Amino acid sequence: MRLLHTDTLELHYFPRDAPPYAILSHTWETEELSLQEIGPKSKGTRGYKKIAMAAATARADNLDYIWVDTCCIDKTSSAELSEAINSMFQWYQNASVCYAYLFDVVPNHHDSVASINPRVRESKWFTRGWTLQELIAPSDVIFYAQDWTELGTKSSLRTVISQITRIPELVLLGKSIKDYSIAQRMSWASQRKTTRTEDMAYCLMGLFEITMPMLYGEGMQAFIRLQEEIMKKSDDQTLFAWTSAALSVQYRFGCGLLAPVPRFFETCAGITTFAMTNKGLSIRLPKLATGLLKEHP
Repeated sequence: MRLLHTDTLELHYFPRDAPPYAILSHTWETEELSLQEIGPKSKGTRGYKKIAMAAATARADNLDYIWVDTCCIDKTSSAELSEAINSMFQWYQNASVCYAYLFDVVPNHHDSVASINPRVRESKWFTRGWTLQELIAPSDVIFYAQDWTELGTKSSLRTVISQITRIPELVLLGKSIKDYSIAQRMSWASQRKTTRTEDMAYCLMGLFEITMPMLYGEGMQAFIRLQEEIMKKSDDQTLFAWTSAALSVQYRFGCGLLAPVPRFFETCAGITTFAMTNKGLSIRLPKLATGLLKEHP
């Protein structure tokens, strides 16, 4: 992986055994810098300032390196881009700390936690597909406002984050996502969006420990492929527990066994897996009122 030195902002390549590093989580805005563009000539851009502030924050945390998705991946190479996307969950998981930059949260010096929370709730960061794994994978996530004022951590803000994302607080405190069913994990992504249709599948691969080739241009077929790969690895049948009852008519016909989009799992937050125990089948099912049964003559 490539890492930026936090002092010089020069790129260094580590084929294996990368040194301790920070990692940036953010939403892309204007003037983001690619690998080819990062350098002294770009110092006046918003993208450079964001990278420089993230690097300075990492340096203050005694870290010599930081990873930033905009400039640490050569996106002109399809092979490198595919490798990076397949490795991204692990890269965030292995980071010493993750800085979540909320560019649309503007604090002031008189802010309290109670006053800042409504603005945090409305941040675009919580609506994007890629930031889901960037929230879950790292053990330590620190949130920053537009001016790089610290807002809190994944742990200290866990209640409001759970309310925004519907991710259980225990997950935010480090509980393994493997303890949650396929349908439950899918439900965490159900209200998120990506710019490219395919990325709504690719951004979820790490949550299910899936690797698969990137095929930009395949559209919604990418999400079908993801579910097919999940079926190969897991016997968790909650993958089929999705529903289209509340969704657009365009999806209600022609759907097969697999959901066409993650939003179909929106109501699946409480669906757990079943298991055979020494006492028999353990499964959680809803109670339905059926009325009194009439006795047949």
